Amino acid sequence: MSGHSKWATIKHKKGALDAKRGKLFAKMARQLEVTARQGGGDPSVNSSLRTVILKAKAAQMTNDAIDRAVKRGMGESDGGTYEAIMYEGYAPGGVGILIDVLTDNRNRTGSEIRAIFSKLGGAMAEPGAVGWQFSRRGVVQVARSAGEDDVMMAALEAGADDISDQGDSWQIACEPSGLFEVKAALEGAGLEVLSAESTMLAANDVPVADVEDARKILRIVDALEDNDDVQDVYSNFDISDQLMSQLDV
Repeated sequence: MSGHSKWATIKHKKGALDAKRGKLFAKMARQLEVTARQGGGDPSVNSSLRTVILKAKAAQMTNDAIDRAVKRGMGESDGGTYEAIMYEGYAPGGVGILIDVLTDNRNRTGSEIRAIFSKLGGAMAEPGAVGWQFSRRGVVQVARSAGEDDVMMAALEAGADDISDQGDSWQIACEPSGLFEVKAALEGAGLEVLSAESTMLAANDVPVADVEDARKILRIVDALEDNDDVQDVYSNFDISDQLMSQLDV
């Protein structure tokens, strides 16, 4: 189980996503608002907004809720003023973590993030200490029922540059700017696209062999994701399926 995307899949299967849907929608609305304010409210021109809209729809956010958030960002209704910050830290075993935040109070959020790491066995890191291990990528997940040759042919022709077997899905990586073209090509080939997002991928994963370390890592990630100001959490842990089966998550 590598990093954030697999942990999100685990939680979805356990129903945790539904339990936190209200908080998820609030975070998505904030992302939509800020992205529209920065690059405009037309997703055909603002590719970042188009990516966030895709993510919001995948989370089953309604079109009306999406439109309202975009309008707040464009100043058509009252909205907050948020600052984007990327915090960095380490979990047990040398696992790196990036925390993508939108906040209206830097001091409050910084203190909350630091407290999570301190309480659960991690540590904050200096800017750049962890970030150099990650790069921004477009990532599309395709159902494992699709044949590898079919996935590879459609993805590579659309500009993807990496395909990997994630066990229960195929993961296709591309430049962030090519995300929509790759997604459209896969769907056009009749393949089931499970998700498509712009995310941060680690150059190398950190294997986790100790059960207690694995438990602490997942608790840190879960606590960070539960913070109202945290939009995304990225990590480079690699927990085997065998070790995951021993964890109470």
